[in-house]
Amino acid sequence: MCSSLPHTTETVTCTEMAQRLNLVVSRHFSKLTSLSSTRKLTENVSSKPQTASGSEITADHLLYTPEHFALKESLKKIIDQDINPYVDQWEAEGIFPAHKVFKLLGNAGFLGVNKPVEYGGLGLDFSYSIAVSEELGNIRCGGIPMAIGVQTDMATPALARFGSTELKKEFLLPSIMGDKVACLGVSEVGAGSDVATIKTNAVREGDEYVVNGGKMWTTNGTQADWMCLLANTSDGPSHKNKSLICLPMNSPGVHIARKIDKMGMRSSDTAEVFFDDVRVPCKNLIGQEGMGFTYQMLQFQEERLWACGNILTMMDNIIQETIQYTRQRKIFKMPVLYHQSVHFRLAELETEIELLRSLLHRSTALYIKGNDVTKLASMAKLKAGRLSREVGDSCLQYWGGMGFTSDVLVSRFYRDARLLSIGGGADEVMLSIICKYMDTLPKPPPKK
Repeated sequence: MCSSLPHTTETVTCTEMAQRLNLVVSRHFSKLTSLSSTRKLTENVSSKPQTASGSEITADHLLYTPEHFALKESLKKIIDQDINPYVDQWEAEGIFPAHKVFKLLGNAGFLGVNKPVEYGGLGLDFSYSIAVSEELGNIRCGGIPMAIGVQTDMATPALARFGSTELKKEFLLPSIMGDKVACLGVSEVGAGSDVATIKTNAVREGDEYVVNGGKMWTTNGTQADWMCLLANTSDGPSHKNKSLICLPMNSPGVHIARKIDKMGMRSSDTAEVFFDDVRVPCKNLIGQEGMGFTYQMLQFQEERLWACGNILTMMDNIIQETIQYTRQRKIFKMPVLYHQSVHFRLAELETEIELLRSLLHRSTALYIKGNDVTKLASMAKLKAGRLSREVGDSCLQYWGGMGFTSDVLVSRFYRDARLLSIGGGADEVMLSIICKYMDTLPKPPPKK
């Protein structure tokens, strides 16, 4: 397998491949013994607050195995040592060093958990990607996990499934290794949730496509080495005239118009990109011409479940930090937490979080068995966006004046989490999808 790949600086060596294959079975074997101990079902144990990582017990988890927890523990080390100490700085600067961070994650195998082994991935099922998304929620901002999610679950899934061997070697392999940063070019100024209305065109001239148009809200856009571009490649019906193309961002005619100044997700760079007669080889087409819209829709299930897993851990952390703060902060001669309205509200929010976690894990379990979970994924995405807004608003209130400063995590979460109900399919789009599966959408009158 290793010998079939050319030995370049962007190629996985046999040694690296072996390291990736052994990651989940050997890296933390010594720690799995304690993780795997059976939890006693007593009131004292079950009533203790649980955090997203470190306190879960493998013996009675409905989805995760010891290997899932080994993967999470390995990622936690990178987050604690190499990411969280610098988050405040990157938030202030409005950008994080994507190539440096992605290389760290790529070396450890986290950028290709469910990608093919022959291209540097771990070859695991999607439940491991959800485990990774949950652990990434321990990064103390929303921007960096979002940028990682674009690399792993938005810009590369179609390439991994439908791309040619040559394309995978040129773009997928170095993206999994962390040598290249990817971005996704779908949304435009007048086409966000309504993907079918994009205007960017890729006209075939000989053995090249000539690309003209522009993309908006492009995460990783100012640092990316290549873009997974959705463009119109014919004048046919809007759902059958689009194609996905791997577009190198250093191509002549690619212009980064600006880095967008956002309310939240400050450490993630977001660009507006224009294309002026950009020439791309036709061999950079992913799969079949005209299938881009379909390919894009297929990966939305994974994308939305991934986002749900990521925000769950963030909400867990906000609840726990709010409990700690309100326990020591006093008002009217007693801790804020001891006021019934406060601890009852936190109990309500915790209950909602656990219900959402159950929906996520059920959806994931069904998905890895080959089921269509579009309805459930849409429900999870809808609930995650709305619940994160409730958690941010309620918890910020209990922090009082401190919550209105930039010094605490809750205010950053309040800003960052607002995007979840907008990006990746707005709440209203999720509702429409759910209604479609419920057969409750208005039907046009019969033709006379």
